[in-house]
Amino acid sequence: MSLRQSATVPASGLVVKPPRLDGLSVGALVLAALAAVPIVTILISAPSGGMEALAHLVRTVLASYMLNTLALMALAGMLALVVGTGCAWLVSAARFPGRSIFAWALVLPLALPAYIAAYLYGDMLDFTGPVQSVLRSATGLGVGEYWFPQIRSLPGGAFVLGIVLYPYVYLLARAAFAAQSVSQFRAARSLGAGPSRAFWKVALPAARPAIAGGLALVLMEVLADFGVAEYFAIPTFSTGIFRSWLAMGDKQAALKLAAMMLLFVMALIVLEASTRQGRAVSKDARADDDSLIQLSPLGKGLASLACSLPLFLGFIIPAGYLLSMSVSDTAINAAGELWSYASGSLWLGLGAAIVCVVAALLLAFAKTRSQSPVVKASIRVSTLGYALPGALLAVGLLAPLGAVDITISRFARDVFGYTGGLVLTGTGAILIYALSVRFLTVAYNSVDGGMSKIPPSLEAAARSLGAGPSRVLTRIYAPLLSPSLAAAAALVFIDAVRELPATLILRPFNLETLATRTYRLASDERLVEASIPALILLAAGLLPVLLLTRTGKR
Repeated sequence: MSLRQSATVPASGLVVKPPRLDGLSVGALVLAALAAVPIVTILISAPSGGMEALAHLVRTVLASYMLNTLALMALAGMLALVVGTGCAWLVSAARFPGRSIFAWALVLPLALPAYIAAYLYGDMLDFTGPVQSVLRSATGLGVGEYWFPQIRSLPGGAFVLGIVLYPYVYLLARAAFAAQSVSQFRAARSLGAGPSRAFWKVALPAARPAIAGGLALVLMEVLADFGVAEYFAIPTFSTGIFRSWLAMGDKQAALKLAAMMLLFVMALIVLEASTRQGRAVSKDARADDDSLIQLSPLGKGLASLACSLPLFLGFIIPAGYLLSMSVSDTAINAAGELWSYASGSLWLGLGAAIVCVVAALLLAFAKTRSQSPVVKASIRVSTLGYALPGALLAVGLLAPLGAVDITISRFARDVFGYTGGLVLTGTGAILIYALSVRFLTVAYNSVDGGMSKIPPSLEAAARSLGAGPSRVLTRIYAPLLSPSLAAAAALVFIDAVRELPATLILRPFNLETLATRTYRLASDERLVEASIPALILLAAGLLPVLLLTRTGKR
């Protein structure tokens, strides 16, 4: 045993001291503690008190919340699974007209927030909307003389969510199909297996981990959804938490619902993490222009149609309808107040972006300098926020911060004579805190990816010249990471601007953002007036989509 090893073995009468934490480890630990506040609050609040609220939920709405949430996840997940996997296979394995365009354009529905898609489809397919109006005009049918699917329903909500979220499955499935072994698929074909049998027996099983990972992301988004469920009057956990906390003022009921929702979130996190273990890249992966299956002229036409349909339904039709409304006189006249709520979105997004970029830079730097389990665990906890629904995050923060705020206000009143009410609750700082917890993962992934490309020899050279950690970070890493930092800030800014449930619950009374403005106008059936802010949100969402497309081409 070496001297270094023997020093760690406790001898009789000796006390082994735990390893000392450096400044970076402490910083990472503090960030993890701040990010874990909503989860810890909900876990502590779930088994304590409020049993009357839980009993009331069980007697009244809990079954509908659970069944509707599960049904929405199942239907939307199935649609996203079929569309995403099918389009990914066609684009990866076959050649047909428009294939090169579909390869990147099929990601565009991610640019459209699901709640805006719900507003647009609700207006288009309503009885007084353009689709049914044209149908009645063309057929001469009147009220009650024909059947038309009801968009404001659970299946309608599942359709909207599935058709805008399928790119999560498409992106991962396409990457998995492109990385598969050519020889295995062609060996199956040479043994007499047809294209469909080779797909089901060879290609699909090999891509299953990646597809399951994409599906887990879709289910997380469906679970976190508030805008679609609220607009289509679908009782789910998200809408239940929102109504219990704000509409009925029942905090205990909201916390109980948040705890149950947290169980779903944890299950999906485990599912998504487990899928990563089965992903591998084949050494004989084919080139992008290789074709695994040959389509007939009819097959090529059907493949183009199959890829066109989700693109039109998920992006082109709603975006075109939104654009047509935004050029009307009503929309233009309503845009007179655009700057007031655009400025609210601007400072909110900038605040969250700055906090997330600084925190992500600290975590990524700590990762490069330490292999401590404390740092690894801190990073894992700090980046869990993206899986937390906005409503759950808001309730998990309001409960403890409200108690802290009351204590601070009482102290300020008794010592300084302060009479201004609560200091923290209802301020923009709390909202930026919540959004930073929610979107720190986005910033960290970007910064960590850039950090991994910097040679460790640069830091070693700087340290040999006497530079401390802070100087290395500011003089070496920060300049080299400027593209990654800018990308991280842009992505967080866009996500923060588009966030709806957390902003609705935590925002100050005098703050209106593009997302809340769109929500309120659409809730009042004033969609034309909401079209311009909604169009701005859609345009903002194109940036991360284009970045995803660019990454997928590499």
